[in-house]
Amino acid sequence: MKYKEYKRINYAAVADEVLARWKKDEIFAKSIQGREGAPTFTFYEGPPSANGTPGIHHVMARAVKDIFCRYKTLKGFQVKRKGGWDTHGLPVELQVEKELGITKEDIGTKISVEEYNLKCKEAVMKFKDQWDDLTEKMGYWVDLDDPYITFNRDYMESLWFLLKKLYDKDLLYEGFTIQPYSPAAGTGLSSHELNQPGCYRDVKDTTVVAQFKVTGKDNEFILAWTTTPWTLAANTALAVGRNIDYVKVATFNQYTFEPIKVIAAKDRFSSLFNQKASEIKLADYQAGDKLIPYEIIEEFKGQDLVGVEYEQLLSYVAPTGDAFKVIEGDFVTTEDGTGVVHISPTFGADDFRVAKKAGIGAILVKDEEGKNMPIVDKQGRYVEEMGEFGGLYVKNEYYKENPPEKSLDVLLAIKLKEENRAYKVEKYEHSYPHCWRTDKPVLYYPMDSWFIKTTAFKDRLVELNKTINWKPESTGVGRFGNWLENLVDWNLSRSRYWGTPLPIWVTEDKTEEICIGSLKELRQEVDKSVEAGFMDASLAEDFDLHRPYVDDVFLVSATGQKMTRVPDLIDVWFDSGAMPYAQWHYPFENKEIFDESYPADFIAEGVDQTRGWFFTLHAIAGILFDKVAFKNVIANGLVLDKKGNKMSKRLGNAVDPFSTMEKYGPDATRWYMIANANPWDNLKFNIEGVAEVQRRFFGTLHNIYSFFALYANLDSYNGITAPSEAYTESDRWILSKLNSMIAVVDKAYNDYEPTRAARAIQDFTIDNLSNWYVRLNRKRFWKGEYNEDKIAAYHTLYTCLMNLAHLASPIAPFYTDALFENLNKVSNSNAHESVHLSKFPAIDKEKIDKELEEKMGLAQKISSLVHSLRKKHNIKVRQPLAKILIPVLDANFKHQIQAVEGLILSEINTKKVEYLDHGSGVFVKKIKPNFRTLGRQYGPKMKEIAATITAFGAEDIAKIEAEGSYELVLSEQTIHIELADVEISSEDIPGWVVASEGKLTVALDMELTDELREEGLARDLVNRIQNMRKDMGLEVQDKINLQFGNGGADVDAALNRFSDYIRTETQANSLTITDDLADGIDLEIDHHKLRIKIEA
Repeated sequence: MKYKEYKRINYAAVADEVLARWKKDEIFAKSIQGREGAPTFTFYEGPPSANGTPGIHHVMARAVKDIFCRYKTLKGFQVKRKGGWDTHGLPVELQVEKELGITKEDIGTKISVEEYNLKCKEAVMKFKDQWDDLTEKMGYWVDLDDPYITFNRDYMESLWFLLKKLYDKDLLYEGFTIQPYSPAAGTGLSSHELNQPGCYRDVKDTTVVAQFKVTGKDNEFILAWTTTPWTLAANTALAVGRNIDYVKVATFNQYTFEPIKVIAAKDRFSSLFNQKASEIKLADYQAGDKLIPYEIIEEFKGQDLVGVEYEQLLSYVAPTGDAFKVIEGDFVTTEDGTGVVHISPTFGADDFRVAKKAGIGAILVKDEEGKNMPIVDKQGRYVEEMGEFGGLYVKNEYYKENPPEKSLDVLLAIKLKEENRAYKVEKYEHSYPHCWRTDKPVLYYPMDSWFIKTTAFKDRLVELNKTINWKPESTGVGRFGNWLENLVDWNLSRSRYWGTPLPIWVTEDKTEEICIGSLKELRQEVDKSVEAGFMDASLAEDFDLHRPYVDDVFLVSATGQKMTRVPDLIDVWFDSGAMPYAQWHYPFENKEIFDESYPADFIAEGVDQTRGWFFTLHAIAGILFDKVAFKNVIANGLVLDKKGNKMSKRLGNAVDPFSTMEKYGPDATRWYMIANANPWDNLKFNIEGVAEVQRRFFGTLHNIYSFFALYANLDSYNGITAPSEAYTESDRWILSKLNSMIAVVDKAYNDYEPTRAARAIQDFTIDNLSNWYVRLNRKRFWKGEYNEDKIAAYHTLYTCLMNLAHLASPIAPFYTDALFENLNKVSNSNAHESVHLSKFPAIDKEKIDKELEEKMGLAQKISSLVHSLRKKHNIKVRQPLAKILIPVLDANFKHQIQAVEGLILSEINTKKVEYLDHGSGVFVKKIKPNFRTLGRQYGPKMKEIAATITAFGAEDIAKIEAEGSYELVLSEQTIHIELADVEISSEDIPGWVVASEGKLTVALDMELTDELREEGLARDLVNRIQNMRKDMGLEVQDKINLQFGNGGADVDAALNRFSDYIRTETQANSLTITDDLADGIDLEIDHHKLRIKIEA
């Protein structure tokens, strides 16, 4: 059996092959079945809606979920993960209305509720195949065969059970309040829907400072400002602050030029009157003057205004009760406006509250059924009683097409100007709420709604939240914690058609009601209704709980009255928040499964869900079960385009996940998204970054495997170990680094830090395994004799590759499984058929040698510094140099470097290391503060700190380098600084170049002797010959003969002096030099020209 070798790897094709094997061998199912009886790890899938296509951000979100489920499986847990679909609510309804060319008002007339809901049921799964395809192709393991679907009857019955529990606890109540309402969607909204990201937007609206005429006073007005002039027709009161200072000012109206006296808060004076007109006398004013004079004629407190009556501003509809008085308002401020708030009880929550308290009525009209309603209908239009404005939408955004040039606000402003009732009209930019699904402005509207009394459990929900592990913590403490601290009751009911009906039936006089908690209970109540004559027959066995069927169910009250269902649906967020229970049809079935899988150990969704799914999960669990619904949560950031803009198909910057994975493979796509930034940070997605990950990480890992497979196949190596004494220091070092890395990665996964895990794996693979171990040990693999040293090298590299396959498998599930299979088919060292059925690597603490890691780390750092100097001064690595100087900090430091001196010299291609006493004075060092680290902590003191550090002498610098810290004495205090708080550099020495990193400094001798130049040329020749061998298709073990000619004295000298070296390195039997080589290949190396001929 041979290790699989690839001529040219295609990562996407590898993923396809692995996916086919997973399906054929049912690997996902086995990953769960094989852990039967093991401890469980529960993951909840936040249900997506399949009425839209998936995007690249869904790859990110699903990769995060998948990583920890795979990791926990490797750690021995049984991880059941049930897929789900969110199928109800506005997104689906609005899509169907758009497709059918109808509005909410057409439902029940142009199309029946039954037909409409059937269309919704079809539409909601429109793109299910694309979602399933993405799920499979990206390697997201979740049960798609038996998902929970929120429109299924069993799921809805569990929702009714939960609602009944709330009702029985007196936590479900009906209230008449002012609620956020979306005319475009035709339904009220909850506070958490209104607080979804992007719902509040900056808009420019026409604003009016209106003049409310004081009753019985000539030309005397109270000024009140509004950003919603359309609400002025519903004004019934003006609110002032009891202790606010107000002034009465004589002036002129800028539109009618009439003399007026106006009342406003003293603190708002400068914003209402132009200070440039302060010296102008009232008597000098001429109609049309730009500067309008003014004069304060009276001052008083707000309490002196309370009770003052004024005339109705827009007299279209009479009030229902007492009205048009100045009242006290506890929310009135002088931060903006006039210090007087116009009160419209039908269009503002504060307005409704203070008006009710003061006994002020509202402006109402009668609807078709004779019931009171406000002057704006539920489509967002003025009612016909509003005269010339009747039928106009209060917001231009509500027009489906051809909105008028002048909005209703503008038309009202013009009217008020003409009637001497507008003091100032101007455009004003402010933040205004919009519907999360229609993107249209919302209104605050009087509605009968059903609420969950969440405020009764606020303190407990806050307390429970503190037990949840939030990633990042700031989201749990800040965004989510603040939301809970300011909790309002949950507006549950929705005036829509496609969703879970509210299971409450009431009598016509509303004196009796019942909440149904199960199908069984509904059947029992229907049977009673049949007996009472309100129903013709019992419920059918396949009875659908949706509208319109449930609307046709009439029940009988305890006193024999007919009961009709409340027509509302419930908030779709309750559907998804109830998934821990409803996915199992709890409590009607699967109680044992539910008990095992509640609460969730882990969930993950976008940060926008802090006020969506995260909240509803938490609220239902806390209120009904006094538990958290989840123990650990990752709140993902946004996936933006490479410039940091939000992705949008309209803008053309959206990235197609399918084409991305087809080109680069799902592993590189997933790895890039995880390694590039923490999941909770926003990711600027750059397709070039995916290509870089594929090349740099996967290309490196695959090259290591290919290198191993090539030579292991030649020697028929099958995974056997060598005697312990055969393992070299570099073997022991890389195995120590491997086990140290396993510990880091294990902790990172366990701490829900996938980025830290990915970077640790990547750094080990590239920096330690490839760039150091493999490169320094190449000869051990390709030299001829198959001995214990070679077996030790093979086994060391095999061990690293096999462990990397396990460690990286949660993030890159396809390539790592292929790697595992390729290794294991030959070695048979693992009894499992897939890495995903295996176990997470155990840390072999005996293999960890921190002292060896430190020594080798020094060798790597010294080599890196020397390579950086070579690159800076254009000296290639193949050119040998004479020596380097290293100042030593202490005896141990010198001992550590001496232990790896030979390796360093080989790596940097230098002949000698010379050690200097740190205080020899050869190196002149400079020091300056690290303003980034110190500035954050000491800000105002930085000037003195900088001066003190800059004044350090050689002994001070040596002290902080040796000890890693320093007590810095300032004028008023002594502070402790670390080595990272300063930046130390060394000046170059004549003939040498110097580089430093931390406490390490090296100086490189730049002088080149003839012998060094000749050796450099020989090394360049070896490199060229090796490439020519490859081009000729020669195998590693194939021998060659070399002929050189036409090279000149310098080339001949190099060939003669280093003939043995060249022959050994290139597998050459002979090397001859002729004065005139007739045929061959002409080469140019630096300024040398020569001809070479290779015979195989």
